[in-house]
Amino acid sequence: MILRARQFKFSFPRPALVMGIVNVTPDSFSNGGQFLDARAAVAHALEMVEQGAEILDVGGESTRPGALPVPEEEELRRVVPVVEQLAERVRVPISIDTVKPGVARAALKAGASIVNDVAANRRDETMWRAAAEAQAGYVCMHMQGTPQTMQANPVYSDVVREVGEFFLDRLDRLSHCGVGREQVILDPGIGFGKTLEHNLQLLGAVRSFTRFGCPLLLGVSRKSFIGKLLGAEMTARLPGALACACQAVAAGAQIIRAHDVAETVQAIRMTEAILAKQNV
Repeated sequence: MILRARQFKFSFPRPALVMGIVNVTPDSFSNGGQFLDARAAVAHALEMVEQGAEILDVGGESTRPGALPVPEEEELRRVVPVVEQLAERVRVPISIDTVKPGVARAALKAGASIVNDVAANRRDETMWRAAAEAQAGYVCMHMQGTPQTMQANPVYSDVVREVGEFFLDRLDRLSHCGVGREQVILDPGIGFGKTLEHNLQLLGAVRSFTRFGCPLLLGVSRKSFIGKLLGAEMTARLPGALACACQAVAAGAQIIRAHDVAETVQAIRMTEAILAKQNV
């Protein structure tokens, strides 16, 4: 299995990739405002690369439940300078976390290589065409509704089956728009229009999504379902997130999106070392 994202190429099997989160927002649920200044965001991203991040995910609009949309001009002001500076200083792919095709195009022009699209449930093809034209990687994430509505009352008859059907449909649509399967990363969207039970079912079914032949991305870092299950505040959810990350890697996930890069890299490498001995 191969992932191509512009000038970058990853061949699997290989050690799982950790995607470091760079929030350039004032209202992210975990560290909003902490890295709103471009210099602070770049410094934080460089530190994550030193800790082992092999992808950097830059976002200028919060997608936490209930978050309000950000005007495109403001989102561009936040993310483009960060992407430009990082593209000059790091040799890892930069991902732009956005739902706006205009922001994606600007970030790709500034040096990004991946579009992380939480709104892959869209019907409009503009974003997919932008990814195709740039030969960029594309994160196809499942979400029920929008960030404003997704946690109101998410209902599924079978969440694992429905997410799988979504992936199959989107792979077909992406192919029609010129996005090859080697460019696509699949993300079941933990916490995006799912209850605690839905999230646990998806985490338990990670292996079922490997049938599509695309890298799987899991984002569980500091998410509220961990707090609901374990009674942990946001700042105390790292152990739960690491457990989910290690289980996902053992089940076949290739990319883990995380705030706490050093801890996540160490936990994943330990998991992989154990798995390697099981396969001898």
